[in-house]
Amino acid sequence: MRIVFKISLILAIAFDLIAIGGLLYLLTVSKSAADLASRDIIDFEVQSGWSAGDISRELKAKGVIDSEFYFTFYIVWNKESGNLKAGYYELSPSMTMPEIVEELKTGKIKQVKVTIPEGYTTSQMEELFIKSDFELNKGELVEAADVSPALVHRIFNLNFLLDLPEDATIDGFLFPDTYIFEESPDLNSIMEKMLVNFSDKVPDATRVKIKADGRTLYDTVKMASLLEKEVKTYEDMRIASGILWKRIEIGMPLQVDATLIYITGKKGSELTSEDKLINSRYNTYLYRGLPPTPINNAGLNAINAAVNPFETEFLYYISTPDGETIFSKTLDDHNANVAKFLR
Repeated sequence: MRIVFKISLILAIAFDLIAIGGLLYLLTVSKSAADLASRDIIDFEVQSGWSAGDISRELKAKGVIDSEFYFTFYIVWNKESGNLKAGYYELSPSMTMPEIVEELKTGKIKQVKVTIPEGYTTSQMEELFIKSDFELNKGELVEAADVSPALVHRIFNLNFLLDLPEDATIDGFLFPDTYIFEESPDLNSIMEKMLVNFSDKVPDATRVKIKADGRTLYDTVKMASLLEKEVKTYEDMRIASGILWKRIEIGMPLQVDATLIYITGKKGSELTSEDKLINSRYNTYLYRGLPPTPINNAGLNAINAAVNPFETEFLYYISTPDGETIFSKTLDDHNANVAKFLR
């Protein structure tokens, strides 16, 4: 009788284990077709001190899981209760229980993502950060960028800052890119990430080449800021770069409309002959050489074009309304192109 009882007990336990195993399989691997097809991303926060039951209840309320009871059971059965961490997560109904649990063990910090277009001014960057819910006050980033490179070097220890003149600022060196920050980054965190990115994109070898070519990093970034607004493609930027560096060498005014746009805030099509007479050091029709500072934060193509200009016989160019750049060798050809494409 005892043997029969023991066999029955063993069979019962085995049956229970098989049943539980099957249940866990169904819960963790099997998903409805609708769930598997779901592409919904659901933001989910696990707060400090939450129990497995608290997490399960909120997951059910958010629509990530179907059963609060079975998810709690799965956590307890697999002894994962102590491994789930407070944090911010992106979850989906298409995820299985093991996938959800593994994600909840990472303790992710909430992040914010922002993409800064090439050629944005620091003021435009600041507006974009504020619109993206960064905790910045208006004017704060602009003011922070208007400081000496030496001071910024003491804070962030970035060597390229030592190549800049004492009267320069770091305006123009906040590299435009896609950035991911932890939620509510402070001003220093924002500036450091952007300046480190510039340092990575414009490494020592590039800066050595700039010096070997008889130019400075600051002038190169100024040139890049002009190219960013003047022409579209990298190849055209390199040709325009060669033209503008050549104009500086021969003492010819740069005559770059982008600087008039910077001064006036107008569109290129709105510029007038009177705008070319505005008494501003940024007016490259009235004053020879590069503007006093970069007029925006240029991207990598424009910087590389400023570093690697094409040497051609061209001395003039125009940009047509559809964005095409037309180059010419003589003033007569240039005037003919203006009459043909811009009038």
